[in-house]
Parts: sequence; C-alpha cells; structure tokens
Amino acid sequence: MKPLSILFATSEMAPWVKTGGLGDVAAALPAALRRAGHDIRVLLPYYPALKTAFPQATVVAEFHALAPALPAARLLAAETDGLPLLLLDCPELYERPGNPYLGPDGLDWPDNASRFGLLSRVAARLGQADSPLAWAVDVVHANDWQTALAPAFLHYEGGAASVVTVHNIAFQGCFAKPVHAALGLPEDAWRFDRVEYHDQLSFLKAGLQLASLISTVSPTYAREIQDEHFGYGLAALLRHRAADLRGILNGVDTDLWNPASDPALAEHYAANRLAAKRSNKTALQREMGLAESADRPLFAVISRLTLQKGLDLLLTVGDGIPQLPAQLVVLGSGDKVMEAGFQALAERFPGQIAVKLGFDEQLAHRIEAGADCFLMPSRFEPCGLNQMYSLRYGTPPVVRATGGLADTVVDLDEHTLADKTANGFVLPDETPHALWQTMERVCSAWHDKRLWLRLQQNGMRCDFSWKHAANEYIQLYRDAIATQH
Repeated sequence: MKPLSILFATSEMAPWVKTGGLGDVAAALPAALRRAGHDIRVLLPYYPALKTAFPQATVVAEFHALAPALPAARLLAAETDGLPLLLLDCPELYERPGNPYLGPDGLDWPDNASRFGLLSRVAARLGQADSPLAWAVDVVHANDWQTALAPAFLHYEGGAASVVTVHNIAFQGCFAKPVHAALGLPEDAWRFDRVEYHDQLSFLKAGLQLASLISTVSPTYAREIQDEHFGYGLAALLRHRAADLRGILNGVDTDLWNPASDPALAEHYAANRLAAKRSNKTALQREMGLAESADRPLFAVISRLTLQKGLDLLLTVGDGIPQLPAQLVVLGSGDKVMEAGFQALAERFPGQIAVKLGFDEQLAHRIEAGADCFLMPSRFEPCGLNQMYSLRYGTPPVVRATGGLADTVVDLDEHTLADKTANGFVLPDETPHALWQTMERVCSAWHDKRLWLRLQQNGMRCDFSWKHAANEYIQLYRDAIATQH
C-alpha cells in the first residue's frame, strides 16, 4: 500500500514543551510512523524553547490574518533526527515562557482561544487544496482540544480526512460564544450537534463531533469515556460515535527508557542481570538523603500531585510508611496543599521519606531504576506512561484498574504468577485502606526474593514499543481516508 502523508498537529512536543503524556506521544509516535515509511510532519507553535533549539528554521509560508481573532503568522521548517517540523511563528501569541497554557498567575492565558484557534486553523489549511505547501496531506491528526478545531474547519471547507485523539477528556477548550465568529467558523456551525456546547464553543467537542474518526490512548479509556462518570459531559456524544472511536495504547520510547543503556543510571542492568539494580537503589538513597538501607523496599512517586493521581490516598497513610518498614521518594509538583503535605512528611521522617518538588528528567530515570516499587493509584488515567517505564525498569507498579493502567498491569495472585502474566499490584478500590493493604502486600512479596525476581522479569519482558501502536494508527488513518469516499 502506498505511504501516507500525515500532518500531526500538537501543542506540545518533548523535550522542548511538555506538561504531560501528549508531549511524549508527539515526540515518539511521528518518529515511529516515519520509520514505517510514511511522510509525516509535526506542526506545533514556535515557542521560545523551539526558537532556541531551531534558530536556523527557514520560512516556508506566510499567513495573513485568517479571521478577526487570528493574527498574521509565518510557518517555518526545521528537522529533528530526520523528522520534519513545521513551526508556527506568531510572537504575539507564542512568545511566552513557561507553561504553554498558563500565565504566571497560574490561570489560563486569556487569549488561548486565539492561540490554539490559529494552530487549528493552520493545521486545517495545510490539509486543504489551497495549502501554501507543495505537499498533499492525506490525513490531519489533531491532538486534544488545542488542535481539535482543525476537523471542524476541514468539515466545513473541505480537505483531508481528520483524526482527533483524546489524551485527557477532562480538558475541553471551552470559550464564550463570540469566539465562534472571531475564529472564522461559519454561522451554521453553532448547533448542538456541531461546535456548540452549553452555549459555549468547545474545541474538543467540535473535534469529536466532526472528525472523520476518533481515537484515545488506551482500549479501557475508550470504553470508560462513554460512561458518564469518566466522560466529563461528552459521554453521550462518544456513545453516538462509538463505531468511530478506537482505543490505541500509547507506547514508550524503548531507546530512551532502557535500563541496559540509560546514561542517567549508576549502573546498567537487564532482566537477566537484575542484581545490578541494587547499585541504583543505593545511589538513589544517597542522592535523596535517605538511609542506605537494603532491608526495606523503596516506594516511588513521579507525578503531578493532584487528586486525579490518587496521591491524597498516599498522604493519608504516609505516616505509617517508616513502620512498614519501607521508604518513599516523591518527585513532582501540583496542588499546593498536597505539596506541603508531602514536604511535611519528609520533615517528620528524615532518612525514610524524601521529596523533591518540580520535575527533573534525569532524576526521574534514576528513580525508576533505584526504586523497588512505583505507586500510581490514579482515580483515572487515560493511558499512563510511568507504569510502563517502571515495568521496563524492573520496578513493579501499584495501580488502580483504570484506563491504560488496566491495560498494562496484571495483579499478582497465584493464577497470574503461574501463567507468568503477573507484573504488578492492583488496588481493589480507591480508599486509603486499600492502598495500605496493597503496600503491605508489596512488602510481603518483596521479602520473597524468588517471587519478586519473577515479578520483575515478567514486567521487563512486556513489549510496550511504539511499533504496535504505529501500525494501529496507520490503519486508523486509512480507515479515516476511506470515510471521505
């Protein structure tokens, strides 16, 4: 079959701009699709970090004001490891430091509708006959609300097939009614079965309604978001489009996340050389100011500190961790009350609990390698990547059976251990008591060295590479194109 021409539109791309899983996906999936022989180009804003990384990017197109709220912009071309980038340059919208969505006050930028309306509009234009590029796009792949308006423009103006991927349905890009006309959408798009959502314009709802096909980042999450509890008001629409919705489990970058070659680690190891993992535990304890104890398990958290991630449950039982006995290391930031709670735990139990607020990519790798067990008790988790990193690093995770966590982690019991599928621990419910009981179960298993080794090796044998996901996306694109004929 002939190779496809794919425009991948995103508001994030690691390592330059990342607030969550989307940044990782935007770095890895297009690269996997290109390795599979397809002509894919990534469109994203020319943020300051990208200007620093690609100062020699060349102008390939200019756009005059495309709508009242969409200022003039330029399109620049660059390349990273053979992957073409299309960088949307509009300094008045994108020349801002820090988080791509939030201002210094922690609130959404007031012009986010224009910032991501422009990104969506340009994505659609590149998929249309009047594209300024001599490149015929077969499919425009939009990601989350920030680019989900592109399928709406394509629907009304014609052009390539479109796919929208939901990475987290909780974020929907809702704006006041006047934004609809200001972004250049036609008057008849303002309908409940088009872009209108409770008298607002919802970027995400528009994409879910009008894209050729829809995907999300795990099979379980695809089912969950059709339920009112997880659908954040869009469950009925997703049930209506259930035949057009696919759940494709994210992969991980198996070159970047590889304990046999990871340059961040104190010592490399593999499934058949797990004794070397102990050196990473000692190094991590030393780095984080923990007692260098080999006789107790070390639990780890790398996360946004939010209720969604279930870390309030850990705070509730945190006082008991030194008495298990066990240790805990936390890396993350988020809710200020939760940050203060973890800092207070570290102050009460020096040498047993350590906390670093913020994010440090290299430290994250060392934590995955040095910890014995990874805690991820999320209330919902569209896909999750850290549980897959943990499995690759021989660090069995503790999770809730939700979203991609349910698709990747198999609870340890006598049956799953016998058939060699057990690779972690699953909470029976979302209560502090359930988390505590599961942590006790972890400690019991950890002290059985033969059992723990089998659990680690089961996880390390799992294949979470992007190759499988890339093949599923290729089929999704071909099916989306088929809907246009």
